[in-house]
Amino acid sequence: MDFIPDLVKLLVPASLVLYGMYVTVKLMLEREAEKQRGDQKNRYASEVTPLRLQAYERMALFLERITPANLLLRLSGEAVVALDLQQLLLREIREEYNHNVSQQIYMSQAVWEEVQNAMNEVIMLINEAAGQVSPESPALELSKKIFDIVIQKNSQPTAAGLKAVKDEVQAVFL
Repeated sequence: MDFIPDLVKLLVPASLVLYGMYVTVKLMLEREAEKQRGDQKNRYASEVTPLRLQAYERMALFLERITPANLLLRLSGEAVVALDLQQLLLREIREEYNHNVSQQIYMSQAVWEEVQNAMNEVIMLINEAAGQVSPESPALELSKKIFDIVIQKNSQPTAAGLKAVKDEVQAVFL
């Protein structure tokens, strides 16, 4: 019978020591895992941040390139009639978009949607202007009509998209 109290005297301290070691080892492993997660996060941030910033730069450039005034200055001499100019402008916008579509993974969904809305507004503006001139009329007439519509609306169709890109860059990086 003296055996049980002696066993309890040995098991209780041994159990406490074992529990203490378990808690210590568990905390040590959790801290190490947290440190590794932090290191991985820092490595990820240092590699992805330049890519994200470059994506915003490319989206700003895309929006500037598809602004009607810039499109017309760049492409107006390449078409003779309005229909050709309309097709040329729309093809240029599509090519620019396809070249930059992969950048969406680096920005928020809201900003990407603003960029798409801006592009769609430019396309609608071009089509609206083309609908108001004869397809066989000189390309210069379509250019003037596009400028008239932009002046009438009193804002660039890409302005909201460009503002959204700039605002997100300010919020994320500065």
